[in-house]
Amino acid sequence: MKILWIKANKLLPVHSGGDIRSYHIVRELGRNNAVTFFSYYDGKPDSNYERALSEELPGSVSVCTGKGEGTAARALDYVTRVGSGSPYAVSRFECRKVQEKLKEWFANKSFDVAVCDFLDAAINLPHQLTIPTVLFQHNVESEIWRRHAETESNAWKRWLYSMEFRKMQQYEKETVAKFNHVVAVSEHDRQLMAAWIARDKITVVPTGVAGGVYKPDPAVNEEDSLVAFTGAMDWAPNIDAVEYFCREIWPAVLGVVPSARFRIVGRNPDRRVEKLASAAIEVTGRVPSVVDHLRKAAVVVVPLRIGGGTRLKIYEAMATGKAVVSTSVGAEGLDVHDGRDILLANDASAFAQAVANLLLNRQVRQAYGRAALELASKFDWRTVGQKFGGVLSAVLGSATSKKDYAYSGEV
Repeated sequence: MKILWIKANKLLPVHSGGDIRSYHIVRELGRNNAVTFFSYYDGKPDSNYERALSEELPGSVSVCTGKGEGTAARALDYVTRVGSGSPYAVSRFECRKVQEKLKEWFANKSFDVAVCDFLDAAINLPHQLTIPTVLFQHNVESEIWRRHAETESNAWKRWLYSMEFRKMQQYEKETVAKFNHVVAVSEHDRQLMAAWIARDKITVVPTGVAGGVYKPDPAVNEEDSLVAFTGAMDWAPNIDAVEYFCREIWPAVLGVVPSARFRIVGRNPDRRVEKLASAAIEVTGRVPSVVDHLRKAAVVVVPLRIGGGTRLKIYEAMATGKAVVSTSVGAEGLDVHDGRDILLANDASAFAQAVANLLLNRQVRQAYGRAALELASKFDWRTVGQKFGGVLSAVLGSATSKKDYAYSGEV
């Protein structure tokens, strides 16, 4: 197959969960197909990025949109678009240069099948999709905004989140229906979208883990009192998670295990995250290797209250043989089993107790770690990539069985 993969924002360096998922699936698809990875990004032209992308994914195409970056530029852009009916999380990616390139490819039917990676890339697709096109939904975006609105304590921000949630829900409902097929990453997300489109138009392709990278290392000594959280620390759900953990959970853990230390591992820590640093809390910022920190940790926590899709960080921790404590939201959509290979706790007190018990009992946490490792071994990227390729083949086969295929978005 000739596959066009469309993605907003830079893919490299690969850090965030969505980028990790896309990178590995595209690499696997490239083993047996001709994949053109189309990447467009804001800011100034970045020849280093474009060269690195071509080396990692031969045949890739990059477009610099020239849009401003940074908080000030984003705030000004938001003000100009606040009256738009489209949610800002999507409309900010609109770009005429990108639209023209995609319009050309679709008009010429240059590819057998196209993949729209994340909902934000959909805004630049041509109205008439003249080749079979699949939406890769890493998250149900409106669900994230709904949870933002529910958990936000600041009245102004809560109003803002509520407004964006309403816009996103309407946009997402309409946009999802325009594609030939949708790939979800969890059964939970599939159920949410089944309210908008036929269930048989949605396939779940599970999250994977790079077992060759994330694996135990007997040479690394686990630190009995170390608790770790990993993730991009400029992503709002992660910021909320560590603030919640430090405010509502961590004091109770210290009350039982005074020697405990909490390490927040991840790039671009927001100022709210940096303020959490103390004698018992470390904020690392970007690190050369996340896996090194996972191996040293006694317990890995995922106290997420906001989010959608699935969290790669859980499978990564499991693949290193670690005991994991998570909220139900944090583990949503993953094939995990409370009390066997993970501990789930939605109440702050129960979460703290679970963490403290694991810190105090090496034998119990090692048992959880072994069960977690066994589970994670079932989800390698090769298998995930093959399943994704199977979805694309089925969509292409269905489309080519019809004469003069052209889809204009009508449902």
